Amino acid sequence: MVGVSSDRTEPGAEDDLRSDGRSTRWDAHRARRREQVVDAALVVLGRDGEDFGLDQVAHEAGVTKPVIYRHFGDRAALLDAMAERATDRLMERLMPALYRESAARTRIHDSVDAVMGFFDDSPGVDLLFRRRLPGQRGEVVDAGREFIASALTGLLGAYAEMLDVDESDLVQVWSQSVVGAVQATAEWWLRGRATGDTLDRAVVTDHLTDLIWVQIEGMARRRGLTLGPESLHPTRGRAQAVVALDLVVRRGTGS
Repeated sequence: MVGVSSDRTEPGAEDDLRSDGRSTRWDAHRARRREQVVDAALVVLGRDGEDFGLDQVAHEAGVTKPVIYRHFGDRAALLDAMAERATDRLMERLMPALYRESAARTRIHDSVDAVMGFFDDSPGVDLLFRRRLPGQRGEVVDAGREFIASALTGLLGAYAEMLDVDESDLVQVWSQSVVGAVQATAEWWLRGRATGDTLDRAVVTDHLTDLIWVQIEGMARRRGLTLGPESLHPTRGRAQAVVALDLVVRRGTGS
């Protein structure tokens, strides 16, 4: 017997399909509403500071407070979602600069500038990263910091490989210290800006860039190398760090 295909739907299947469609639409609606609340909460944090309340968030988002509890359960869960969103936004700025194929000092400068610019354009977010908000847990912020440090480890590892430095522990400590230094400096700069007593952001970015570059130069000198700002040009590849040798590296006296 020849089988005959049919477009007929088994009894109850149409209801299941309609139910699945409604469920998908409802999931999308819930996701949009969560984003709406998180975005509103970040606005309120920037405007009102660390003592903001859920009533203010509900008003900014155009929802009732029970809606916030329905989506987040409690204030701590909302703070986690805010920290995750802020970390994602920071990564969206930082990662292209960190992995852009450009000269070493330019890449460092652009990465530092991405972080400084993010904090400059995101009032109050530094409180999330400093875990200074009442009821805040630290897991999300810590995970974001570790992700950024891991990415930086890949970049600094490329420079270390270029300089024949085979010390993974050193590179890990180096990346953690750089992340901490840039974040702490950004927070210091924000506090100064709030009182009107601070340096221009571009000046702070240039100084941080110089300090990081000096570390690379110092590591090179310990190995008898002389580097210029345009010398290092690591690219992502083998182990995140294949070094492009279209650079100028002079041993000893520059021969």
